[in-house]
Amino acid sequence: MEVPALEPVTPDAPAMTRTVVMSQHWRDLTFLHWAVDPAEVAHRMPPGVRPDTLDGRTYVGLIPFRMVGAGLGRGPAIPWLGTFLETNVRLYSVDETGRRGIVFLSLDTDRAAVVVGARAGFGVPYRWARLRYQRDGDVHAYDARLRRPAASASSRIVVRAGRARTPTELDLFLSARWGLHTRWWGRTLYVPNRHEPWPVHDAELLELDDGLMASVGLPDLAARPPDHVGFSPGVHTEFGWPGDARRPRVG
Repeated sequence: MEVPALEPVTPDAPAMTRTVVMSQHWRDLTFLHWAVDPAEVAHRMPPGVRPDTLDGRTYVGLIPFRMVGAGLGRGPAIPWLGTFLETNVRLYSVDETGRRGIVFLSLDTDRAAVVVGARAGFGVPYRWARLRYQRDGDVHAYDARLRRPAASASSRIVVRAGRARTPTELDLFLSARWGLHTRWWGRTLYVPNRHEPWPVHDAELLELDDGLMASVGLPDLAARPPDHVGFSPGVHTEFGWPGDARRPRVG
């Protein structure tokens, strides 16, 4: 049986071949990543999906940012609900057709309605949390605390953003992702997205006190410095209608 070719790692998104179901702006993102053995996270992947690797390692990401102006299709932003804070913990994946993507272990936001809608509509593990974002010049601070359970996990991340840089091979591997893999009603889905190439900046990690990774079963990572740190002012993105992750690519 012929093994499908891996989707190339490229900063330019492939054409969107499915109906656009939502659009949004991602702003003021910090990228923190830890290299891990793929065997440590393979069991966290949906059926038909495995960890994607670079030089034999895969990565766990801790990504806080501002969601701005989310709306249905290419229509106007949804008032209030379309703008919120989010911090997610994620893995990097590839499916049986060779498509690279992201698997979310958690997505924490301060909009309860977003949690309910995203869990029901796409099967992604949103959680309700208290979040705060502050900016002082080039310094960006992100705070999060889960609302449930009572002994809730929390996170504090502070970085100083620097100059724009030419994306490294690792930057591209982590950021040039054109879909997500998720398990929904017994099926592994691939949800495509597209956006302009990420503008990546240098960043200095000033403070990290994180319990969100531990809350999803990764208790030891925050005890050591991340292997990758970056910042981006953001991009505009569109998501297409989900499809079966096990079916061949179209287009």
